[in-house]
Amino acid sequence: MKPLVAAAVLAAGLIGLFVAPVRAEITAEQVRKAIDRGVGYLKAQQQLNGAWPDMIGMPGGISALCTLALLNSGVDPDDPVMQKALEYLRRVRPERTYVVALQTMVFARATPGKDRSLIERNVKWLQSTQIPDGPYKGAWTYPGIGDGDNSNSQFALLGLYEAERAGVPTSLRTWKLAQKHWEDCQNIDGSWSYKRGAPGTGSMTCAGISSLVIAADRVQSSDARVVGDRIDCCGSHQAGEDTRIENGIRWLGQHYSVSHNPVAGPTWALYYLYGLERAGRLTARRFIPLPSRQGQPSRADWYREGADWLIRQQDGLSGFWSGKGLGENEPTVGTSLALLFLSKGRWPVLLGKLQHGDNGDWNRHRGDVANLTRYVESRWKFDMTWQVVDLRAATVEDLLQTPVLFYCGSEDPLPVDPAQRKKLAQKLRDYLDRGGFLFAEGYCGGVGFDRGFRELMRQVFPEPEYKLRLLEPEHPIWYAEEKIDPAQMRPVWGIESGCRTSVIYVPLDPPASPRPGVSCLWDLARPGREEKRGRPVQGQIDAALSLGINVLAYATNRELKTKEVGFQASATRRPTDRLERGKLYVATLRHPGGCNSAPRAVTNLMDAAAKDLKIRTRVHQEPLAITDDALLDYHLVFMHGRTAFRLTDTERGRLRQYIDRGGMLMADSICASRAFTESFRREMATVFPDRKLEKIPADDPIWSTAYGGFDLRTVARRDPEAVAAGTPLRNAIRKVPPELEGIKFGDHWGLIFSQFDLSCALEKHNSLECRGYVREDAARIGLNVVLYSLQQ
Repeated sequence: MKPLVAAAVLAAGLIGLFVAPVRAEITAEQVRKAIDRGVGYLKAQQQLNGAWPDMIGMPGGISALCTLALLNSGVDPDDPVMQKALEYLRRVRPERTYVVALQTMVFARATPGKDRSLIERNVKWLQSTQIPDGPYKGAWTYPGIGDGDNSNSQFALLGLYEAERAGVPTSLRTWKLAQKHWEDCQNIDGSWSYKRGAPGTGSMTCAGISSLVIAADRVQSSDARVVGDRIDCCGSHQAGEDTRIENGIRWLGQHYSVSHNPVAGPTWALYYLYGLERAGRLTARRFIPLPSRQGQPSRADWYREGADWLIRQQDGLSGFWSGKGLGENEPTVGTSLALLFLSKGRWPVLLGKLQHGDNGDWNRHRGDVANLTRYVESRWKFDMTWQVVDLRAATVEDLLQTPVLFYCGSEDPLPVDPAQRKKLAQKLRDYLDRGGFLFAEGYCGGVGFDRGFRELMRQVFPEPEYKLRLLEPEHPIWYAEEKIDPAQMRPVWGIESGCRTSVIYVPLDPPASPRPGVSCLWDLARPGREEKRGRPVQGQIDAALSLGINVLAYATNRELKTKEVGFQASATRRPTDRLERGKLYVATLRHPGGCNSAPRAVTNLMDAAAKDLKIRTRVHQEPLAITDDALLDYHLVFMHGRTAFRLTDTERGRLRQYIDRGGMLMADSICASRAFTESFRREMATVFPDRKLEKIPADDPIWSTAYGGFDLRTVARRDPEAVAAGTPLRNAIRKVPPELEGIKFGDHWGLIFSQFDLSCALEKHNSLECRGYVREDAARIGLNVVLYSLQQ
């Protein structure tokens, strides 16, 4: 979706460009509850005929707005309320621009197949009522009432945009006229107003930004070109639309607010927020840049702050919102606008595109990531978005807002300053160690990126076991979602770290005379507006899209979240604490079987123990050598890995001494590694020749609430299924009793081992190929073991 890209070059608003702002105190649960209460209010206001009370002269308008808000808030089209609403709207033959546009958006989202004829009818109506000439050429009005205005014009474009996304074609001439209108009526200060020449307002500036973005996407050609059966990549582009949108965003920052409509005041504040959500999302930005002021934040997290304000404005009894201004003072209208902001602003982020320089080398194909996101969205059947991330200034927390980062270019991406190189390498390592995923590509004939990226990865992963290697044809990236024609495969490199391949790199192929890069091919893939191309060209585009969606499926397990729902740092954990009584000290053991493969698993588990069980904890920061004298100071130690290993006689003796003296060991095979499992069982048989690993019965008290933990008689385990060639890799979740083994010392378990993964889940990775317990149950198993160990 190229509208998102036009503003992607606007460095002023990119993620991480400014210091972190003061963040509004709001939780995901508060947002969900606010949406649920708003949905409940709208449902309760529906009339028996399926409508909501409409404004005089606008039959179907408010009804369509309420229906659209409910759809975006997650109410299923098959819900009885929605069925009644859709049946009512099908009977309405709209005659006003707002109503036609809203009705079109409803049908395109809810029932595009069933109501295609109605969508086509509305598209024809919108195109025929666009003002063809005069000072308002390219705009819309009601019609029949007054001259063209930017509010009607915005809604008309939104209706056409959603129709086209649903597969209904629209006229290129309509889009060109609209683009020219929005260009001509932008004020010199970057703002837009309701009528041309008037002072700009927040709501209309958001409308101008969004309208220019989606119009430019329809009118402008891709940066890549197709000439016959030849694909020309890395073309140049003009920055006209980029500059206009940058000026609009700058104006928004200068007048930024979430509590009122900038310049207009309290009037139509909810309408403004609905526009702000769209402007932020369509320009792929999480933050709005603010003017530099001493002691003030330099960026605004528009969704967090807007949601915080809306939650405080919601009626405490009935759950509605109402604003000021004609229409918005009606609670059904106000509630619908608030719900549209809250629900659409929460769309999960699939992918982040890294800006790593000022010359645009990172963005040679502006439509690449946007088009790939749209392609994935169409396949996975749920809404998602993407973001631009300034790698130089983003914090690790900023990077973690996106599960996958796309890193591309032709020039050397390494900073010249050695200190900056080290800082960049550490930032990427911290991101990857915390569950992030890096997808990189070298393009446009430049060998500088290849040389610099490979050196960067050597600095990110100095360990010899983590290095770029050529991925085999059996790797899931070739079939995780869509089977790729072997003739279209290209060399792809990867780094195995943590619980999976966490870095994918697509270099020039072949370097001397490269075929089109994957980002170039994504740039040519415009979902919903495919051009007819020859089989050789289309085959390359299809293969690139398949590779993209396969990598994203592998990296995310198709599980996208807008907010972290895993472990949170707890104030009860203070890393500067000295050894003291009343605190649980734990460590991860160092061994040659891949002990660094899940570096944050134990830390995350202890965070959960501190947060959920109120246990004060301390984790040894580095893997602890088994022969270290400090081993005997730890009550509980962990051992996980994913490769074969062998302990020394000294290590075996010290481990036996540790457990004989009352210590406890918990171990697991990362992603159910057979090599680690076989090595662990062999080593434990050597360490404890007089004892044996045995299955812990499913009715053992350790799996009950007997020690203050969780009832784990049944847990969820991920068991990837073998599938037929050409079908997606399946990720079956099975409900099973916990399958763990242990060694008993007297009446208690001194060693507990899981052949199925716990650590990968605790790391918050979501790999399709990882066999093991789901994140929630992995944490519960770990917490039950922690509680058990404290009472032995």
